[in-house]
Amino acid sequence: MQSKASRILILLTTIFAVLSGLYLLIGGIWLAKLGGSLYYIIAGVIQLITAFLLFRRRGAALLLYALFLLGTTIWSLWEVGSDFWALTPRLDVTFFFGLWLVLPFIWRGLNSEGAFPRTALAGVLVFVVIVLAYSVFNDPQEVNGTLSADQVEQPAPSADGVAAGDWPAYGRTQGGTRYSPLKQITDKNVGELQQAWDFQTGDLKTATDPGEITNEATPIKIGDALYLCTAHQKLFALDAATGKEKWRFDPKMKTDPTFQHVTCRGVSYYQTPEAAALPAGAKPALCTRRILLPVNDGNLYALDAETGELCAEFGDNGKLNLQSNMPFNKVGGYEPTSPPIVTPTTIVMAGAVTDNYSTKEPSGVVRGFDVKTGKLLWAFDTGAKDPNLLPEADQHYTPNSPNSWAPAAYDASLDLVYLPIGVSTPDIWGGNRTPEMERFATGLLALNATTGKLAWFYQTVHHDLWDMDVPAQPTLADIDDKNGNKVPVIYVPTKTGDLFVLDRRNGKPVVPAPEMKVPGGPAKGDRLSPTQPYSELSFRPKEHLAGKDMWGATIYDQLICRVMFHQLRYEGPFTPPSEQGTLVFPGNLGMFEWGGISVDTDRQVAVANPMALPFVSRLVPRGPGNPMEPDENDKGGTGSESGIQPQYGVPYGVTLNPFLSPLGFPCKQPSWGYISAIDLKTNDIVWKKRIGTVRDSSPIPLPFKMGMPMLGGPVSTAGNVFFIAATADNYLRAFNVSNGEQLWQARLPAGGQATPMTYEVNGKQYVVIVAGGHGSFGTKMGDHVIAYALPDTK
Repeated sequence: MQSKASRILILLTTIFAVLSGLYLLIGGIWLAKLGGSLYYIIAGVIQLITAFLLFRRRGAALLLYALFLLGTTIWSLWEVGSDFWALTPRLDVTFFFGLWLVLPFIWRGLNSEGAFPRTALAGVLVFVVIVLAYSVFNDPQEVNGTLSADQVEQPAPSADGVAAGDWPAYGRTQGGTRYSPLKQITDKNVGELQQAWDFQTGDLKTATDPGEITNEATPIKIGDALYLCTAHQKLFALDAATGKEKWRFDPKMKTDPTFQHVTCRGVSYYQTPEAAALPAGAKPALCTRRILLPVNDGNLYALDAETGELCAEFGDNGKLNLQSNMPFNKVGGYEPTSPPIVTPTTIVMAGAVTDNYSTKEPSGVVRGFDVKTGKLLWAFDTGAKDPNLLPEADQHYTPNSPNSWAPAAYDASLDLVYLPIGVSTPDIWGGNRTPEMERFATGLLALNATTGKLAWFYQTVHHDLWDMDVPAQPTLADIDDKNGNKVPVIYVPTKTGDLFVLDRRNGKPVVPAPEMKVPGGPAKGDRLSPTQPYSELSFRPKEHLAGKDMWGATIYDQLICRVMFHQLRYEGPFTPPSEQGTLVFPGNLGMFEWGGISVDTDRQVAVANPMALPFVSRLVPRGPGNPMEPDENDKGGTGSESGIQPQYGVPYGVTLNPFLSPLGFPCKQPSWGYISAIDLKTNDIVWKKRIGTVRDSSPIPLPFKMGMPMLGGPVSTAGNVFFIAATADNYLRAFNVSNGEQLWQARLPAGGQATPMTYEVNGKQYVVIVAGGHGSFGTKMGDHVIAYALPDTK
């Protein structure tokens, strides 16, 4: 005789099966009408029949559910293979419901039909466990290779003009290699790293800051001093061995919520030939060694590296106004967020312009200033008929011209500066763009650093409507071609996932990048390029996204994501923006961001950290609540690069958001972030691994390695180690360059959305990361600068 408790449990189980079945059936019919999978209709019907059999206390319910669970497992493997995280939403609820059915207090309450139904269900449950266990160790998204034997051994480092123990520029060299010849820390001992010091700047988010407040700085190191800037562009000089403060400078920048960024990626260093020639220990004259600090209010400061005093001969007593001759001159509209390139004669300065706000924005002009005095030497206005024309005092540069916000690179032997260029704003509709606005948009611009004259330009996206700015510092390297000849190349990481490899002398592709046909059908009044360049060295997914790639925490929100996917316009990369809503993948955040790549030029190996997170853009036609021009109550920019973007002055506003489920999870299945190594001799991807856990981004802080989005880049060393933080969990990690094996990790007190660096002082190698978090990325904010080193030997 059934107990009352057993009857209640079976009734509750039946109700769950009914609700689940109805949800899957109704959602499945909706999905099928959109052209999606029929599985969910079948699943809904079977769950309703299972519910009926449970209601009738029939043991056959277990047998039917066993067949359903077996079929679901086979269907899941057919759709996504042995990918654990892709299998999870298909099998988690279905597995645990089956496990619930074989518990004694359920099956004992059913009418006896022999042991076979529950034995069959138990057997299928074991099969599911075996499948999931196998998938944990056989990830189809990973590539598990090893560098060839001749690349495993680190050759003697070639001269790069930088003292081995220093890191005097954003990418260590102005060629942006992010590679150090130091090898005190190796793949054999990196697991022994300990925290050496932790300096707190005291610079935290304030009430007047926008959401996009970030701590993205990579410090530079010269001699015994470390120099870094904070989010509010406070400049600190620290003792490189102890982390003790030497001096600080506060530009007293006043922010407000309309700033799109409160960001400082780094500072630059300059020394005169006289200072460079001084013997060790000699005291340089004031400002013969100086730090250049870009500030988001549109100023550039020059300070003495030893004392922090302003350099009086530079600009106006150490301060250079970058807003001169700028149209629509509003504080925060033009923001230099990346450190400038510094040559023996010239400071090459560019900056960010507010995205997607209006057609009345500052210029994206690139300028060259005298390195000692700050006098304007040249300009290259990317939207002007004559880019080098200097405006008179009462004239201004071209509004909304394409800007360069990411760090640039420099080849001293060619005297060429290489600038990553974005698109003219507004970004997501381009029917109003002139030929001049398109000429130098979204590509790599090479200028003579002394004169500002054009050397060459390579466009990575034609008529960019997807915010596919070239987002990262390019990297210079000399690579062996098939004939054994050295070719001077430049690697250009892009948001599309392509790595364009160009001859840096003339901009010609070294790795082919053929034009390929892309989707048509622009928004009303706009136009499209029929083709786009596709580099043959790329992390771009080989297949277009499909319904099977949609994800969720459970089968229920995965179903919603599949419905949402089929409601959007998506025909692969470069699907045009639309009023329907367009799935943008690679997304607006990009597969590569400002962290760039790390290149060991001796071994001819690159380390990269691409991402894969789709976005949704939806054009909003002008009408009630969406005027063509701002009204008198509008206070300026939105202080964000996502959400509602007004795009005043063009026929559409736009909404931009990551493609998320109703529960806030990405709708595309993991991985959302990888690390990878590329053999630059063959351009083959040697290995590719997921990186990052959900520990700091899920309601339950579990260390599941799913592959997380990243902001920041890697650095590699001659010790066969590379370091990276960047992920949405708070860790600095070290990996083996040869095979991608994780060797060490350190828990950070805040988000590490910055690129680490390494240096040597007093015979000891240190690794430093800025751990201050990222407001719009959602990581924990803080104010830490942390150094790690091997323990002292006795």
